[in-house]
Amino acid sequence: MSQSMAPAARSPVPLRDRPAALAATGAARLLVLLRPRGIRRVLSFVRRGAAPATVEQALAARQAVVGVSARCAGEGCLQRSVATALLCRLRGVWPDWCTGVRTSPFRAHAWVEVAGRPVGEPHAAGYYHRLMIVAARPRRKAGRR
Repeated sequence: MSQSMAPAARSPVPLRDRPAALAATGAARLLVLLRPRGIRRVLSFVRRGAAPATVEQALAARQAVVGVSARCAGEGCLQRSVATALLCRLRGVWPDWCTGVRTSPFRAHAWVEVAGRPVGEPHAAGYYHRLMIVAARPRRKAGRR
């Protein structure tokens, strides 16, 4: 996936948050080697039982991932988005993980969003046509089947 934009701003990650961010970026590095269908299957499985993420939670995860990984801060949108989703899951929540394209000029991209809005991205909702989504699912309420 490529995108022509400046690298994401990196800021220091607190020591207590680094191990989880490093684990998420390492796992994402391996996951992005899979075919798209495989990535979607793994993320769909991992998402189970997570509450929907808030914008603040997703943005904090994205900032931590970018803070510990130069690849995620740069052109590595696929790894950055997967790592962000995984870090959110480690924290008990899940954003919508998306991949998509635009046609003029052609660009492919991967990102996370909450309530239909890209988190930490320079483009507005709808800039990319979503092709693949692993959406957050609200937990079922007790007593409902």
